[in-house]
Amino acid sequence: MTRGTDAVPAPTKQPAAPRRGMGTLRSMVISMVLILAAVLAWTAMVPRVREISQPAVDVSSVARQVRQETSWGIAQPQLPAGWKATSVRFAPAGDGLRTWHVGYLSPEGNYVSIDQTSVAGATDRWVSTQTSNGHADGSLSAAGTVWQKLSSSETVQRSLVSRGAGPGGLITVLSGTASYAQLAQFAGTLQPVPAS
Repeated sequence: MTRGTDAVPAPTKQPAAPRRGMGTLRSMVISMVLILAAVLAWTAMVPRVREISQPAVDVSSVARQVRQETSWGIAQPQLPAGWKATSVRFAPAGDGLRTWHVGYLSPEGNYVSIDQTSVAGATDRWVSTQTSNGHADGSLSAAGTVWQKLSSSETVQRSLVSRGAGPGGLITVLSGTASYAQLAQFAGTLQPVPAS
């Protein structure tokens, strides 16, 4: 028997498979537009905070408590509508002196605070802390009292300082971003907190 050569058929060229993931430029642009539309729709549905409001600060009840606790003749402003109390506390500040503090925001957006402590314990360091190292800037008269004007070069802060007389007197510091004129108006609204 003669053997013939086993003929192996020659491999035929297969057509190239379509490439996956490599679309046309047109397909890519359409995909990007669809993704962008989905992101914009999602962004439009997410709620946004337009204003952060703080809870109401009850200055009067804390003022009565401080008055009863210390018998100090602390003052509280009687402000017109539009002013908002932002903070109130009775805590150690500057040299560890217990300090009555109330902060307010004016209708124009200026911050004004009142800090009071006993004249007997008040030091220059306490005044310096409350006024952000304020430097003498003259004086002015408001609400029947002469106030020392201080301005701070470290921050945009102006302060008025009044030292009460006698052993039961208080030192009062009005500070903030308000002008001296607005601080003087604020001083005119101060009323003593009733003893009971």
